[in-house]
Amino acid sequence: MAKGRTQTYYDKNPAANKRRLKQQSTYQKTPKGKTLKHDAYVASLKIGKKGDGKDVSHTSKGVVLASPKANRSKKGIHS
Repeated sequence: MAKGRTQTYYDKNPAANKRRLKQQSTYQKTPKGKTLKHDAYVASLKIGKKGDGKDVSHTSKGVVLASPKANRSKKGIHS
């Protein structure tokens, strides 16, 4: 599978990638970040996610399983 534009950018700009990882790490320690991670984990247990290659996606309709591509592009399934 080919890399997307974002990953290609971060491969070419290691300093920017380092800043992004630091920011993401900090965000995941906030109450909102912890809540999102916990909700996704609990939902994955309820849905029965077991190494199926799907992501747990937060949508306006609740939490659903979605392909990584659809979940990370945030198009279509998040309506």
